[in-house]
Amino acid sequence: MVAKYDKRDRAALFRHRLGQAMQDQGINQTALALRVGVDRSTISQILAKGDTRLPNAQVVGECAAALGVSADWLLGLSDHAEQAADLLATTMTITEAPRALVDDQILAWYREAAGYKIRHVPATLPDMFKIQAMLEWEYADARNRTIEQAIGASADRMALIRSASSDIEVAIARHELDSMVRGEGYYRGLPQPVRAAQLAHLRNISDQLYPGVRIYLYDARQVFSAPLTVFGPLIAVLYLGRNYVAFRDKSRIAAFAAHFDWLVRNAEINASALPAYLDDLRAD
Repeated sequence: MVAKYDKRDRAALFRHRLGQAMQDQGINQTALALRVGVDRSTISQILAKGDTRLPNAQVVGECAAALGVSADWLLGLSDHAEQAADLLATTMTITEAPRALVDDQILAWYREAAGYKIRHVPATLPDMFKIQAMLEWEYADARNRTIEQAIGASADRMALIRSASSDIEVAIARHELDSMVRGEGYYRGLPQPVRAAQLAHLRNISDQLYPGVRIYLYDARQVFSAPLTVFGPLIAVLYLGRNYVAFRDKSRIAAFAAHFDWLVRNAEINASALPAYLDDLRAD
């Protein structure tokens, strides 16, 4: 929250921040005057102690541009010295994504968020929960990853989850499991023995990892989510297919976390009921 100042205090803060920015940039009064397009005496007057006047908006803006800071920061209207474009660049990044959500970048984010609650909505079934035969089928025609890379990355991620102290929640659209069991849609052509083994494996890990890892199933006809992961209060990541879009500002992270919690509240199958649901699927 930005503090409120009276006229004299705001002028004093402006002088202080202007002087600080000049010092950080190694710019003296003469150099700043040249960049701003005013006389050196104007800069001297602005920096003079006891002066309760603020320069006009044009001068404030030119000073901010010359020093690479925001005008709002100079005026005490923001606690962020960065200009808007620079601030956005530090709070949002777009990085290239490989074939699956199991690459070095994802593992790095998991390690960074160790000890925090992690919320995850996968694009399909989470690769970290897939058996080797499933990965071999899925990555047989992958362009950017070999089968061995996919299997190794999935194993690394599962090992990290088993050893980490993070609390993990996963929300999956129920139709993903239904389609996999029936070999429909995305899973068309997946051999029945692989589907059966995959379902049995998911049933086992739902017991082994609970309650540290909790899996919820939501009805995509009632609620919807794009693939995303929220790494505690540190990062929120959207998966676009070719790219990850990662946010580090608190307001966006809180919004993504609230969205995930909404999915969980509206889940058709909660984590404690999942084993029974998987048993029903296996019986069918």
